[in-house]
Amino acid sequence: MISTTVFPGRYVQGAHAFKRLGREMARFGQKGFVICDRWVLDNLWDNYREDIEKDVQITVERFGGECSDEEIERICEVASRVGADVITGMGGGKTVDTAKAVAGALKVPVVVAPTIASTDAPCSAASVIYTLDGEVKRFILHTRNPDVVVMDTFVVAQAPARFLVSGMGDALSTWFEAESCRVKYAPNVTRDYGSITAFTLARLCYDTLLEHGLAAKLSCQAHVVTPALEHIVEANTLLSGLGFESGGMGAAHSIHNGLIVLPQTHSFFHGEKVALGVLASLFLTDKPSELVDEVYGFCEEVGLPTTFADIGLEGITDDELMKVAERAIVRGESIHHELAPVTVEGVVAALKMADAMGRYRLE
Repeated sequence: MISTTVFPGRYVQGAHAFKRLGREMARFGQKGFVICDRWVLDNLWDNYREDIEKDVQITVERFGGECSDEEIERICEVASRVGADVITGMGGGKTVDTAKAVAGALKVPVVVAPTIASTDAPCSAASVIYTLDGEVKRFILHTRNPDVVVMDTFVVAQAPARFLVSGMGDALSTWFEAESCRVKYAPNVTRDYGSITAFTLARLCYDTLLEHGLAAKLSCQAHVVTPALEHIVEANTLLSGLGFESGGMGAAHSIHNGLIVLPQTHSFFHGEKVALGVLASLFLTDKPSELVDEVYGFCEEVGLPTTFADIGLEGITDDELMKVAERAIVRGESIHHELAPVTVEGVVAALKMADAMGRYRLE
């Protein structure tokens, strides 16, 4: 049996790490092309521009707001015209995904510089492509992971803590899903088996969340960088990124994909819905009560959803739950990596149990 583990080329993290962007880009060429979202240009770029331009010639392009085929094509034309050696995406998830796609199309290196730590996507070799109306259109699986990922924890600490907590919800799924793949010998994202490196890092991700999650949230609310914040940013981004891509995925993300068929959930973040998927997966896979209590306690402590009402689904009907479950178990979904039998009825029951336990613990 062959195992495959994938990594970004380099991971850089710390307060004011964006000052290193020029140095990192210069390792690949002298004509850097930086895609910035509006918030970065209006609030952040001037703080780092001088340091970045010490090492590399820079062209800055404003991101149009949607990671669409049209936007990727537009930016490819601009980057080609200036002869860009390396592409950098600086901003939120869609900005970063666009940078990955542009770099892939132009066959040049890419540097990823997220401004929040809300998902584990920055280290991955994937981009989500949307229509101009914001609907998911397709996914691009790139031939390689980002050459560099730079996480500036000072910038992360200035963002609303909800982003960081959502990242913890996404990261919470990492060990549970990777462990399911390990036990069942299910494939990871590369379609090979995971390595002991990936499975061990997935467990470290979980342990880090439990140890430092609350302190990191409070640190972010106070807009200060502390060791706890550093640990959680690394868990949300690097440990979870390596764990999901190289360890494998399971029920939690499939349930998330089911939940998003309901319009009521659209205003909630990816990690918030994944967290509820984790709770449902505990009952789907018959986890011991001590572990159930530990995970609920963590979610309550940091403020992740534990009930339907927490993600806009108060009063959800059985018909709606059936739609969620039917979508969650379609062919090809990672929920089939679980050892437990997977049925529509079983997923509905697990979701109802997750909500019932969450409400019970609130009483």
